Amino acid sequence: MSHDSRIALTEDGPSLSRLVFGAWRLLDSAVRPDAEAVARLIGTAVDLGLTSFDHADIYGNYEVEAAFGAGLARWKGKRDEIELISKCDIMLASGNRPQNRLKHYDTSAAHIAASVDRSLANLHTDYLDLLLLHRPDPLMDADDTAAALAGLVKSGKVRAVGVSNFTPSQFDLLASRLPFALATNQIEMSVLKTSPLTDGSLDHAQRLSYAPMIWSPLGGGSLFTGKEGREARVRAALAAVAAEIGAGDLAAVAIAWLLRHPAQLVPVLGTMKPERLAAMVKALEISLDRQQWFAILEASEGRPVA
Repeated sequence: MSHDSRIALTEDGPSLSRLVFGAWRLLDSAVRPDAEAVARLIGTAVDLGLTSFDHADIYGNYEVEAAFGAGLARWKGKRDEIELISKCDIMLASGNRPQNRLKHYDTSAAHIAASVDRSLANLHTDYLDLLLLHRPDPLMDADDTAAALAGLVKSGKVRAVGVSNFTPSQFDLLASRLPFALATNQIEMSVLKTSPLTDGSLDHAQRLSYAPMIWSPLGGGSLFTGKEGREARVRAALAAVAAEIGAGDLAAVAIAWLLRHPAQLVPVLGTMKPERLAAMVKALEISLDRQQWFAILEASEGRPVA
């Protein structure tokens, strides 16, 4: 990674690697990786400068954290050289959670505490560097939820707290009840999903000086597989910019497009392939000028800016 390979999410908050390893798809391949394979993947990510690992309790039908934890226990590195991030509050209807009759959200103090304890046990660690509320819960009692989060920080089980998929007003409500700043809002954005540029999310991040984490920064892969006009236009624009700057990988250019934004976006990479991780890390060496950035935006929106 280049010299700016770490980023502080807030002034006194946690710092992460500039690109984050997303563990969401760890168990998606035809062959389930064993603990040794996971340990090797963790080592590869860290060698590439990806020291931050993004989890959620629900990933892999509630099974990714334990599979990752088994690999982490075999990995030869030190716990304090990496950052572990997890999320809670989505309740999936799953054979692994038979009490959930339907998908819903739960930001109650009891659920947050129980979920964190389970994540810590699964990941074989005694603290999370960052805990995120995964989705806004319409039944969130801001006082109750904030008290639970503050208690987890005070106990040392969680070093910092943030949210995911929250609107600015939902973020502000929770923040108003906490004795410390929320560290981030993890939102969806990519060259195919540009709404955060105009829906207030990135304005909010700049106003409050927190770095938003970005999930699905390549549009869930549809950027390269999609046959729609938009995907084809954006691929062509990325290819034109890649040719101008001598970049070999369109995904790296798409990540660099996010990195160019002044809100200091922190993309979460979703691939489990070491060679793809290595290619995407090259985004940190790419700097797009203003017109290259706007050319990609124009392709995505299908028209010049107004």
